[in-house]
Amino acid sequence: MAVELVEDYDGKVLTIRTIGKLTAEDYHQFVPHTEQLINRHGKIRVLFDMREFHGWSLAALWEDIKFDLKHFKDIERLAMIGDRTWEKWMATFCKPFTSAEIHYFDQSEADQAHPWVCEGLSSPASCCADEHK
Repeated sequence: MAVELVEDYDGKVLTIRTIGKLTAEDYHQFVPHTEQLINRHGKIRVLFDMREFHGWSLAALWEDIKFDLKHFKDIERLAMIGDRTWEKWMATFCKPFTSAEIHYFDQSEADQAHPWVCEGLSSPASCCADEHK
């Protein structure tokens, strides 16, 4: 599995791109980084790019549930980009596990996800929305 993390707005927005199947080791890589951003900002926004995502191992699913329960109120917006029906369903399934405003974007709408997740934030010089197209 490959996980790529990209920060915008001085870490207030985190893009997580996944390739393949998530493992528990992947969570041990990106959860500490995500928690540092939450500690710095209080609440963050996340764009989860699932276009090359193939699900979780059982151990990774457990890590995901633990993260969601611990950080129920720490994500204020969650944009999800996918290209499969089950990924759209997952956006609905996530709602009880977070207080975040969640929006699913089909692959054809991917260019709208980053502007939506950043909406209302003041633009720092370090943000480049063109990176997310």
